[in-house]
Amino acid sequence: MRTTHLWTRTLQHSRTRLFSSTCHRGEVLSIHDLPNRVHPSYAKRSDSKLLSLKWAEEPRNVMIVKKPGVEEIGDALVEFAEHITTTYPGTNIILEPSVAHNFHHRLSRPVYAIPPPSRSSPFPFTQSTDPRTPHQRPRKTSHEQPDTEDEPDHTSFLSEEIQTNPYHQKTDVLVTFGGDGTILHAASLFSTSRAVPPVLSFAMGTLGFLGEFKWAEYKTAYASLRHSCAFEHAEECNIRVLRRNRLQAGVYGVNGERIGGEWGEYEGIEDAHAMNELSLHRGRDPHLAILEIYIGPHLLTEAVADGIIVSTPTGSTAYSLSSGGSILHPSVPSLLLTPICPRSLSFRPLVLPEDAKITLRLSKRNRGREVEVSVDGRRWGGLGPGQEVRVWLETVGNESQEGGIPCVKRLNTPGAEDGWVGGLNGLLKFNYPFGEEE
Repeated sequence: MRTTHLWTRTLQHSRTRLFSSTCHRGEVLSIHDLPNRVHPSYAKRSDSKLLSLKWAEEPRNVMIVKKPGVEEIGDALVEFAEHITTTYPGTNIILEPSVAHNFHHRLSRPVYAIPPPSRSSPFPFTQSTDPRTPHQRPRKTSHEQPDTEDEPDHTSFLSEEIQTNPYHQKTDVLVTFGGDGTILHAASLFSTSRAVPPVLSFAMGTLGFLGEFKWAEYKTAYASLRHSCAFEHAEECNIRVLRRNRLQAGVYGVNGERIGGEWGEYEGIEDAHAMNELSLHRGRDPHLAILEIYIGPHLLTEAVADGIIVSTPTGSTAYSLSSGGSILHPSVPSLLLTPICPRSLSFRPLVLPEDAKITLRLSKRNRGREVEVSVDGRRWGGLGPGQEVRVWLETVGNESQEGGIPCVKRLNTPGAEDGWVGGLNGLLKFNYPFGEEE
């Protein structure tokens, strides 16, 4: 009891000290104080599937997402934040609440985070057990008042006018320090946003298949992104953007009504977007799942399996690959349908065109109560008999900021435009002979 009491007092002191209306060294300020985000524009090129990027205004709000629990990555975050705020005055750093709590005292300038909605918890914005992710915003009620006149009323940030995810409104650039899991987590923060900011990724994790830049390149990489050339001089730029396709999915009931996921979103019941895959799995149920699979209005098959994966080309090297799926280049717009341990050996993975609409309906003959629905490895909820998931490829605007995940790529080394090939050889050891050392 004494330990709990001391921890509660520490949290109360932290909340009073961190969120403030004044700007001093080492403080955590409200993300709502930042100016709204600056949207870049993209242009197609005749010689490549990669895009050129152009800023109407210089980016100001940089969100940094790091892999948790690694001291070296924490040091890198501090060094990067200090560099860009010193080199580019007016730059603001956005951190997730728990990261801001742990690192604000090491930075010479304030950082911005989602403020706590109440004094019951310092960082309650969670969509899952991971304390790094945002969740639904509780609305301010008329009876909520500050405890004292001297203590700022943090609930004022929760007015009725603010209903959307503040990351979507404020983030100009998204920077990740970690492996592929960190990039997926960062993308999940924009799972209901049609306009994901450009993602600048540094490979500092266990698996860096998606990470583009090495840590030693952070100064030149950010400078190149910030000072992207005008389209008429795009040939002189040393970066490009690969807009990775995302899945879009919705869950529907027996009567066709919309069903929201367990972790919800700010705007209510929304379609979820997946960078890698959506999967249905029998979970802890001992019985195989019985799923009716439709391509458009046509019944493809009734699958009896542990589950089904619908993946993007980016996700073809993840869960789908482990289940025997094909490997697809990320610039090929398509859908991959992969069974998980099917009862029939003739049920093989399928590659479908980009305009395919897939419906996965749990058969009423299914022996278990429900199957689990996961989006990029995070549980969305359960699917009962007669309910269905509808999955399709998100529409990507050709020259707008909408659709897909714009990932920054380097062009300053020969062959770097297609790092996917290097990933197959270096990370997946494609066609590597057995019994041979490197």
